Amino acid sequence: MSATSIDQRARAQRQVRRELLVGLIRKDLKVKYQGSVLGFLWSLANPLLLLVVYSFVFGVVLKNGIPQFGFYLLSGLLVWNMFSGSVSTATESVVGNSGLVKKVRFPLGILPMTAVGFNLVHFVLQLFVLLVVMLATGFTSVLGPGLLLLIPALAVAMLFTVGLAYLVAGLNVRYRDTKHIVEVVLMAGFWVNPIVYSIAQVTKELNRHGLANAYYLNPMAGVTTAMQRALYAKDVVLANGDHVLADPGYLFYFERLGVGAVISLLLLWLGTSTYRRLSADFAEEL
Repeated sequence: MSATSIDQRARAQRQVRRELLVGLIRKDLKVKYQGSVLGFLWSLANPLLLLVVYSFVFGVVLKNGIPQFGFYLLSGLLVWNMFSGSVSTATESVVGNSGLVKKVRFPLGILPMTAVGFNLVHFVLQLFVLLVVMLATGFTSVLGPGLLLLIPALAVAMLFTVGLAYLVAGLNVRYRDTKHIVEVVLMAGFWVNPIVYSIAQVTKELNRHGLANAYYLNPMAGVTTAMQRALYAKDVVLANGDHVLADPGYLFYFERLGVGAVISLLLLWLGTSTYRRLSADFAEEL
């Protein structure tokens, strides 16, 4: 077989995988909103509801002093929801499609990616709604150059998400306790990351023990703080002297995202290699 025909065959296989992935994501989106009156608009209404509820709780009832807290919260919460939703759904992606896996021959690597793609679509739509609401309410600081931090932050988030999605999807086929462990870890992860509180509350304590940099070995911590710098963007100083943002500049975030990227790439290699090795026994395990 010539090199040209091999290359054409490889391109055709990639095209088939892309079409299959898009088709599965589209199917999942249709199934989720099938029969509802508002349909896809529910995904757009969700960030608005979160904005109202959390602004009331932490801005009125449990005052934390962060101005326009709803915008600060959603700056980190939306990307966390994309990550946690992808990993949670990917955990069951193979087991939940056991009939398909056992009866039809197709690229099994598509299944975890379908979960990631599904949640990525929701994230993009919700991010668009957040930006529109911010601008409509006069929150113009979002238009600063810091908005460019979205690109590296989302790149690291996707690397980390895909790597972990493959890892837990493969492990859950053989070890069914994986899904329960994932649930607990994701619940704890929400509170470990600086989403509902200022990063200063974490670093102030960690600095006393020289562990502030170790905190960013969690890639989502770097992603969350970078998203807050990109979207919330205001270097607000609270009454106790704490800064809301991790740093007013940009180098700080690129350094933390760089660490997160290295860790995420290692996880991506571990996740994909583990999934590929375990996938040979999926039909027997299910």
